[in-house]
Amino acid sequence: MDNGACSYRRFLDGDDKGLEEIVRDCKDGLIFFLLGFVGDFSTAEELMQETFFRLITRKPRFQPESGFKTWLYTVARNIALDHLRHQARTAPLSYEDAAADLADVTDLEQSFLKEEQKIAVHRALKTLAPDYRQVLWLLFFEELSPAEAGRVMKKSPRQMKNLVYRAKAALKSELEKEGFEYEDLS
Repeated sequence: MDNGACSYRRFLDGDDKGLEEIVRDCKDGLIFFLLGFVGDFSTAEELMQETFFRLITRKPRFQPESGFKTWLYTVARNIALDHLRHQARTAPLSYEDAAADLADVTDLEQSFLKEEQKIAVHRALKTLAPDYRQVLWLLFFEELSPAEAGRVMKKSPRQMKNLVYRAKAALKSELEKEGFEYEDLS
């Protein structure tokens, strides 16, 4: 499975249906991935849109040696980091805006994570450090390999091995606090 590479090639060749397929297949995952960076649902949604806008306007070249999802998430990560650098000089959200965004996140969670077990895992992920949350999201929800996730997060293989180990341990600890019974996180 190419995870969107064929669709992107079709889009570059002039078939807009290719881009529609990529957006349909990747938008929800990108929003949750970006939410881990910015902590605000509406901003994550805007950054997801910016990611696809960049694909449309700049048509960046996809390198086939990394997977398409790896490449797409790297583009999104760079956009999020640019946004965070730019926002470092601005004022934080008001309490009312944050409460409204939290309500939006909860609605999307309920539609995206239908089973109670997935909701418990997602809730536990929110309490983890950003790097832990991102690596677990990329590995288990987006099904990237550790090498692909390492490329997205700009980490060496050794750093990824340590990060994955620590992230799993932290998630296990959080799930145990909630009384969650799990099979195996390894």
